[in-house]
Order: sequence, then structure tokens, then C-alpha cells
Amino acid sequence: MNDQLIIFDTTLRDGEQSPGASMTREEKLRIARQLERMRVDVIEAGFAAASNGDFEAVRAIAEAVKESTVCSLARANENDIRRAGEAIRPAARGRIHTFIATSPIHMEKKLRMTPDQVVEQAVKAIGWAREYTDDVEFSAEDAGRSEIDFLCRIFEAVIKAGATTINVPDTVGYNVPEQFAATIATLIARVPGSDKVVWSVHCHNDLGLAVANSLAAVMVGARQVECTVNGLGERAGNASLEEVVMAVRTRRDVFVCDTRIDATQIVPASKLVSGVTGFPVQPNKAIVGANAFSHESGIHQDGVLKHRETYEIMRAEDVGWGANKLVLGKHSGRNAFRTRLQEIGVFIQSEEHLNHAFARFKELADKKHEIFDEDLHAMMSDEDVTPEQEHFRLVASCFHSETGETPGAQLTLTADGKEVRAAAKGSGPVDAAFKAIESIAHSGTELLLYSVNAITTGTDAQGEVTVRLARDDRVVNGQGADTDIIVASVKAYLNALNKLHDNRERLNPQGQV
Repeated sequence: MNDQLIIFDTTLRDGEQSPGASMTREEKLRIARQLERMRVDVIEAGFAAASNGDFEAVRAIAEAVKESTVCSLARANENDIRRAGEAIRPAARGRIHTFIATSPIHMEKKLRMTPDQVVEQAVKAIGWAREYTDDVEFSAEDAGRSEIDFLCRIFEAVIKAGATTINVPDTVGYNVPEQFAATIATLIARVPGSDKVVWSVHCHNDLGLAVANSLAAVMVGARQVECTVNGLGERAGNASLEEVVMAVRTRRDVFVCDTRIDATQIVPASKLVSGVTGFPVQPNKAIVGANAFSHESGIHQDGVLKHRETYEIMRAEDVGWGANKLVLGKHSGRNAFRTRLQEIGVFIQSEEHLNHAFARFKELADKKHEIFDEDLHAMMSDEDVTPEQEHFRLVASCFHSETGETPGAQLTLTADGKEVRAAAKGSGPVDAAFKAIESIAHSGTELLLYSVNAITTGTDAQGEVTVRLARDDRVVNGQGADTDIIVASVKAYLNALNKLHDNRERLNPQGQV
């Protein structure tokens, strides 16, 4: 029997808990639309009770997404669950995912509750959640270190209360495949009513075993895997969506299930998430790394040229490599521009936003003859700060770098609508530019990350810069793209400052499963 394996994507919730990966509402919407295009079954949009910003982001995704189930995480308390329920109310299909810790160390040290109290609270949580939806998922936090008898007891109770999905998380990445598979098999065999629910796993990658543990669980009956694009997540990350999907699809001789994922959307999703979060994908990353389908060894090259399957078990085009096409140029009009943005999942907030973006597109088209989807994604990254939120804006720039001379930068910016000028010296033109900006902004921030990536090939390619700034307990990413890498750096820094200046930018949520 070829069962469906449900793909539950938690990039927007667990993935976002990576330090510095906090996303704006618009960034979350863009990624959610790409996940929907990829045909992800369940999108965990956030932790609605974490902040007003997270609540609004979950609600916006629930309104926008029609084909995927939209889920919000909630601790097993009434306030969290009611916030989650309100956030997913507009969804065509909504789910509440509630959790409570079940390991002895968590119950004693963190919750300070007895096992009886934990079971009672879990049952109450299911009851509250079912007031909003019949699709209720229950997770036993730190199940990987929980006692099997207690897991059987609490899962039986929540199934009777109406839970429809039972998730077994390896929250701290402690398990190994054979052990984890035995745990899942035992639970399915011992828990009354196990045939009435979907069994799910959520594995962390602390020992590099998240995908292996997830697949081992699938082999013994789990039919939902919780994962993230690029394996994003706090600490060492989560099970990688692309690796789980392609392992199951490639090894159909082993797995008796498959996903409904449109695999050609995997690479575009990977690039989008990497660009938004500022977390680059390592070149040798499976499926989505730049070298994943490269062959340098002469023996390998000869074999692939003679017959691809000698050294390739997947086709690069099947996961989205080489799928992006040239669709726009300097003669393209507003309607074609708007349509293509919608096709690649970019949300246009207003006509003013469209006009601003179209003007930037025309500027880019004058510099760069071939405009690819990656260029559009990069160009729109710093458009997430709308004109009305734009406290700082670059007007003009001049940079000086000469052998034997100290590099310098002269910038003209607008700050609160007033034009100001600044100049500074630095160890390089980028350093000088950032110092010039700070002489105006006086932001008091700490620069945590400065990252540069080429968006496409060729000497006229745009450079995409990610800047991560921290101030007090706030961390934001700024993106900027330009054919001039120093200008891109300035744009990224200003983009981050604008996000810090905007009171609507929220903090990282907290929610561990």
C-alpha cells in the first residue's frame, strides 16, 4: 500500500527560532506562499501567543493560504490555545498544535508538575482546542527522553479527548534511529486508539541524526514528518524537508509511502528561505547545495556523460535546479511585472508599493540585461519595509578605494524625510559606508552578521547582502541587492535599521517542541 506521508513544515515557527532568523509578517507571507506552491500539507505559521506580531502573521497566512492546512503552536494552557484559535479562524483548513513536556526532567525541573497534573492539563488543552477546530495535534515535548509507559498513558488520554495527530518529538536530538523507530513502533502497538490518529515525528539535529530518525520512524508507521526548509531551526536545526521528501521519493523500493510535494519547487524554496533569513546554504548540502549535482572527478564525469545514473540518483531539474527562466527585461510592463511577482509568491501591499518596486525593477533592468526570478526575490527583500515605514533611505553614494590610501565613503541619506550627508573612513569601503551611516543614525546596534552572495552567474550578477543587527533584545536581518556590492551593503544596513526603527517589528518567538 502506497500511503501518503504528510509533510508538516515548521520553517515559519521552529525554523524562525534560530537566533537572527526572526521574520517580518511580509517575509512570512512570501515563504508561506512558496510552501503552498510546493504543496506542503501543513504550514505551522507561528506561535500566535508569542506576540501581537506573531498573532497577526499567523492570521495573515491563514487568510492568504487556501491549499495547505495552516497551523499555530500553543502551549497547553487556555490563553495560548485561544490565541491560536483566533489566529487560524480565517483559514480554509486550520489546525491547533498544542504541547506539554513529558520527560521526568522537564516535568520536575521546568513545569514543576506531577505526571497526573500533566495528563490532566493535556486533556484540558485538547478540549479548548476543539472549540476552534476538529484538527488538533498533540505533542509530548522531549518525548525522546520520556518514559514509554507515561507516553502511552498521556497519548491514550489525549486521543480519547479528541486529538487527531500525535506527535513524538525528539526535542533535544538525543535519539538514534534504531532506538527511535522502536519507540514509535511500541507506541503504535500499545496505545489504544492508535489506528484513529496520524502518528508524527519532529526530530532535532543535535547529533546530525534528525533525517535518519525521521525516516526510521516512517519505516515503522509514522505518517507525518515535521521538518524545515534547509533544515533551519534552533541549535543544530531540524530534519531537512528536502532530504526527507527526496529520500522517500528516490527509495520507493524501501518506503511504502510518498508525499504530495511538488519537488521542482524545492530549490526555489531553499533560496527564498536562505535569502530571507540570511542563513546561507552550505555548498555540499544534500539536494539544495550548489555542489549537490556537481562532478569534478574525471571518473565521475566520464560516467555521468555516458549514463547519468552511474553517479546521480536524482535529476537536478526534478528538485528545481535550472527551472528558473528569463521572463522579464527592460521592455517589460507593469502588468507583466506584477503577474510575475505573484507567480513567485511576492505579496504586493498597495499600488504605492507596486510603483516603488517597479521603479527599482526598471533601474535594475538598465544595469542588467537578463532578469531572473532570483533577481526579483532579492530586489523585493528590502521592499518588505514599505515607503511609509522607511525611516532611512539612500539617495546618493560615492566610495573611494585606492592602493595605499585609506578607503572612504560619502553618503546622502534621507532620515525622517530630511536629506542629510555624511562621510567616513574605514578599513574598506563597506566599513567606511557603515561608519558614515552610524554617524547619522547613532543606532547603538551590534553587527552580528555581514554576508555576501552572488544571486546568479555572470559578471553583471547582482550581489545580495545580508546584515544582522542586534540592539538590546532585538535581532533583525536586513537585505539589499545591487550590481554594485557596496551599494547593496548600504541598502542592507539601512533595511535592518528601518526594521529596528519600526515598532511593528517583533521579537523572536519562544516555543520549543
